[in-house]
Amino acid sequence: MSATRLQTAPDMSGQVRFDSDGARLSVQGRLTIDSFEHLDRDVIAQQASRAEVVDIAQLSHMDTAGAWFLLDLAGRTSAGAASVITGASDAQTLLIEAVRTNLPPKAAGAKPAVRLVDHFETLGRRVALAGSHALEMLSFLGQVIAAMARVIRHPRALRLTSVVHHCQQVGLQAVPIVALMAFLIGVVLAFQGSAQLRQFGAEVFVVDLIAISILRELGILLTAIIVAGRSGSAFTAAIGSMKMREEIDAMRTLGLDPVAILVVPRVLALVLMLPALGLIANVSGLFGGALMSWIELDVSPAVFQARLVSNTDVWHFNVGMIKAPVFALIIGIIGCYQGMKVGGDAESLGRQTSASVVMAIFMVIVADALFSIFFAIVGV
Repeated sequence: MSATRLQTAPDMSGQVRFDSDGARLSVQGRLTIDSFEHLDRDVIAQQASRAEVVDIAQLSHMDTAGAWFLLDLAGRTSAGAASVITGASDAQTLLIEAVRTNLPPKAAGAKPAVRLVDHFETLGRRVALAGSHALEMLSFLGQVIAAMARVIRHPRALRLTSVVHHCQQVGLQAVPIVALMAFLIGVVLAFQGSAQLRQFGAEVFVVDLIAISILRELGILLTAIIVAGRSGSAFTAAIGSMKMREEIDAMRTLGLDPVAILVVPRVLALVLMLPALGLIANVSGLFGGALMSWIELDVSPAVFQARLVSNTDVWHFNVGMIKAPVFALIIGIIGCYQGMKVGGDAESLGRQTSASVVMAIFMVIVADALFSIFFAIVGV
């Protein structure tokens, strides 16, 4: 096979030549940045893919750009392994190694095939991580209960001003959105229920549908979801920002308990205000349902009230109110716990705030499902 010879510069510098078998790439002359203008790099790279050795013994001049070009050619072999650069002087070797050291890392190759055992391994890690988080949250719950017990034993330790402030933030400022949401839910229930019950001439039973749905489930559940998104995220952001500024560490240094100062007032405020918000949601939802029943079904407010009082068991209302403190405790504990887990960067604050909202809403729905099963078993 005849040797392949490629002219790469007009003055014969930087000339690239293959020997007869194409396994050796010989570089002669000057290989500097000035010679790149005349190089046909695509053709050279194609020829270099078959080379096993790059010989630079006849290379008279080489700069950093030339060293990078040689390393690039040596790595283009189709055999998989990089070609060997030979014939370099001591100075050229030092330059090539310096360039090789500072090259950016290559992109990772194709990922190995995922085995079935890898899926089980990933699942196991996630289960272990979830178990670790559950234990941490139980530990945090124990700290909160212990702090509340100290407050009960020593009432003067309660920060009443902080509790009142958080009651205003959690309760009073949430009344408009909770009332509007519950009103619209009542309207939707009445409208959708009437459309179905009208087919059987049972329009009057829409009162029972609205009353049981709102008093027992939807009123307190949707209120808890709104509070979780509104106040739970606020708790996480407030405590997390203090954690980022190392204010919580400063409190511990001064001998102050962050749980008693930051967590207990927030949790108490939620436990006090969520039942009140649930009551407002119930009244607003019933009002919305009554209004739509009057408009859509011609059920007068007097008839709606009479059927509501006569056919609705008071335990439907009690069930919703029993759930409220538990939902409040869940939202408060999760919101404050996620705030305590914030690291020193803003990304951590956003991540924990998002996790706080998602986890609080999820746990509220799980608790509501467990309550439903329990009350069904006891016959309430």
